[in-house]
Amino acid sequence: MATPRSHAAQLFGRRVRTARVALGVSQEDIAQLANMHVTNYGRVERGEANSELHTIVRLSTALGVDPGELLAGLSGDGMLPDREHAYSVADFIAAKRAQEST
Repeated sequence: MATPRSHAAQLFGRRVRTARVALGVSQEDIAQLANMHVTNYGRVERGEANSELHTIVRLSTALGVDPGELLAGLSGDGMLPDREHAYSVADFIAAKRAQEST
């Protein structure tokens, strides 16, 4: 079994699974409604997939939830692999000012 891509992907997948289970439907049902292969859907629930925007919107539509509910609180702070550090615009501006002052 593959490992989760990141803590963010794992949390997103857990939210998708929780919404599906609350509805009492199978992975196959949601995959079909979201126009995805059930294998890929399973990867999302396990946090092994790095879902693109269209997939997130299709999943939220199939689950009857707002996409924001599935993404709430996800950030780059400790949720992404080390090699994918997310920089904010504040980080960028601070680095740029520091470089200009030298």
